[in-house]
Amino acid sequence: MSAIITAVISVTSIGLISAVVLGIAFKFMYVRVDERIELIQDCLPGVNCGACGYPGCQGYATALVSDKKTKNNLCTPGGKSAMVRISELLGVETEAVERMTAIVHCRGDCNTQQKKMDYQGIHSCAAAKLLFGGEGACAFGCLGYGDCKKICPRNAICVENGLARINSKLCIGCGLCVRMCPGSLITIEKSGAAVLVLCQSNEKGSLVRKKCTKGCIGCGKCVRGCLSDAIVIEDNLAVIDHEKCSLCGGCSEVCVTGSILRTGTGRFEIPEAN
Repeated sequence: MSAIITAVISVTSIGLISAVVLGIAFKFMYVRVDERIELIQDCLPGVNCGACGYPGCQGYATALVSDKKTKNNLCTPGGKSAMVRISELLGVETEAVERMTAIVHCRGDCNTQQKKMDYQGIHSCAAAKLLFGGEGACAFGCLGYGDCKKICPRNAICVENGLARINSKLCIGCGLCVRMCPGSLITIEKSGAAVLVLCQSNEKGSLVRKKCTKGCIGCGKCVRGCLSDAIVIEDNLAVIDHEKCSLCGGCSEVCVTGSILRTGTGRFEIPEAN
């Protein structure tokens, strides 16, 4: 019986001593945290996408409080409403926030792209990419298994007829889909009017025609149709200098395959994701 009592006393003593030590350590090692960090974090969307350049929403909130040079308009997903609230908390002026959206640079769906095999593996773009680049004939095209759709926090992506498509009205420009796409087909662009080349194939035109009817064949008609000298052909692919582009739409009108589109004009409507 005495052994049990001794054991209880010993354990209790150890617990009390540990509590005292932890209490002292907490008092002397406590790091004061600015309460504004938590308040600012509540203003952010919480997707932790890293689009701002910081490790998650907490990292960005900490940077805003600790460094006055940190811009308060870096959170694209949060938009203007988040920036207004943050500016009020920090007592600074609200900077302009430009809305961004993701774009899939491919038009090769099941009707336009040829198949080179019948893929029976895991329905994942990453897995299909490892197995001969997927079932599509074009090695630069969308794999269509929806890895981007699965990670999208706003359900802004759908896979329609084997091609990922993005609803620009729902997209918050977080960039998670960009990092998920194994083919690097998705980019984040300014929302609104723009002229984009929706193809990334660097193969010669004769090979592209055999694989996809919507692929860029590097014919150069867009170069001659551009009124601003904003387009060149590099590695068999049309490349647009957006600093020079005047949004005239001449390149998209003469493109024989339809791989160049002018967005934000009603000609490039994105279906809503289911």
